[in-house]
Amino acid sequence: METPSAGNVKFFSGESIPLELHRVRMVQKLNLWSIEHRLKSIQEAGFNSFLLSSRDVFLDMLTDSGTNAMSDKQTASMLEADDSYAGSQSFCRMEDSIREVFGKQLVLPVHQGRAAEHIISQVFIKKGDVVPMNYHFTTSKAHIELAGGKVLEIFTDEALNIASNCPFKGNIDLQKLEKVIADYGADRVAYIRMEASTNLIGGQPFSLENLKEVRKLASRHNIMIVMDASLIGENAYFIKRREAGYQNTSIKEILLEMCDLADIVYFSSRKVSSSRGGGIIMNRRDLFDRMRDLVPLFEGFLTYGGMSVREIEAMAVGLMETLDESVISQSPSFVEYAVNQLAARGIPVVTPAGALGCHVDAKGFLSHVPQAQYSAGALVAAFYLVSGCRGMERGTISTDRDENGNDVLADMELMRLAFPRRVFTLSQAMFVVDRLTWLYKNRELVGGLQFKEEPKVLRFFMGRLEPVSDWPVRLMQRFRAELGSEF
Repeated sequence: METPSAGNVKFFSGESIPLELHRVRMVQKLNLWSIEHRLKSIQEAGFNSFLLSSRDVFLDMLTDSGTNAMSDKQTASMLEADDSYAGSQSFCRMEDSIREVFGKQLVLPVHQGRAAEHIISQVFIKKGDVVPMNYHFTTSKAHIELAGGKVLEIFTDEALNIASNCPFKGNIDLQKLEKVIADYGADRVAYIRMEASTNLIGGQPFSLENLKEVRKLASRHNIMIVMDASLIGENAYFIKRREAGYQNTSIKEILLEMCDLADIVYFSSRKVSSSRGGGIIMNRRDLFDRMRDLVPLFEGFLTYGGMSVREIEAMAVGLMETLDESVISQSPSFVEYAVNQLAARGIPVVTPAGALGCHVDAKGFLSHVPQAQYSAGALVAAFYLVSGCRGMERGTISTDRDENGNDVLADMELMRLAFPRRVFTLSQAMFVVDRLTWLYKNRELVGGLQFKEEPKVLRFFMGRLEPVSDWPVRLMQRFRAELGSEF
């Protein structure tokens, strides 16, 4: 049976352009303030984009978490919510969707992905355990370490190459995994964590072939696989497009095959289904029973888990929409457009285009700014200043200090510009490319940052920084001199 078009469409000009496969039926007003206003705003925010007020932001590209546009069917479903504290039928509908999409029968609801990470870490990690993974995420690493474990990143050599044509930079290195098990012993490996579309290295997917090999190795040593499925829809989309033998396989079949290879799957619904909430899912009753009692303790009763029933209804519909390639292709197609446009202009950006967002290489963009002066954070602040667009730092600010108080320099210094599903238009994507192009031509004006107020844990959320010189003022003056009254 013929299926509708999904993703990029080739125009008569030969250019591949993302086509919005939806109608805009509700709009939200945006503000594009003057650069003087933006300078004041970023100063008041301590040069931390997390602390900007949304009223001062033009395009909010901080994250796709909880910012994806819901469909009309999701919004309508929220009116059918069952407010029962226990035994809610809203939960039953969500449970049915999870079983249909992921193929797992046992469901523990949580209010978001990091709540799932907390419960999994508290139950399965003992002091001295290690957790090998294809790459860490900030909150997953924090929860593992809080429980006494240690994260071991065993990504492939290709993973950290900025410019690459490797289709699956999110693969785990199998030889390194064998060595971890040999060095530490299988009994000290709490589980193997596979992140579907690795967030911190550019939203890069893993292949099904790689996951199958990890499964064989894990089974041989009786080790669990825990999959972070927050971006599993996009990972499945890349498998369909990039992995031999899957071009004619449906997204649903790919998702089921992926989840069947994992013992525990957890997800943030804020990403995977364009709604709020999350879940931990599995087939094994023994694993379910070990985690079950922590849900009422930390989250809420077993049929709402800290979520409102309206969110649960929206999740049930959104998960089913994840099976629609025209839905999950919207973010990757816009990311690919932005990446291709920037790369064509010589701007250093992570390739191939991944999930979630466009990732600009701050080391290459601001090669004159030392990594110890937080080049990715400086780039995020500078880009906000010249565009009003809020990105996110994914570099050394997002790491922690070592036991001696020294910065742990990140493997990559990236500015992430998220493209939530069905939120931005093509002209807005073109604006992002235009402003980044101007900034790149004037990059010598951008300087570094230093901490002014620094929390001990997850400092990138609430930390305040300051510039090491008056570079923001000089950048603003150059912008005014060249663009005049333009915003």
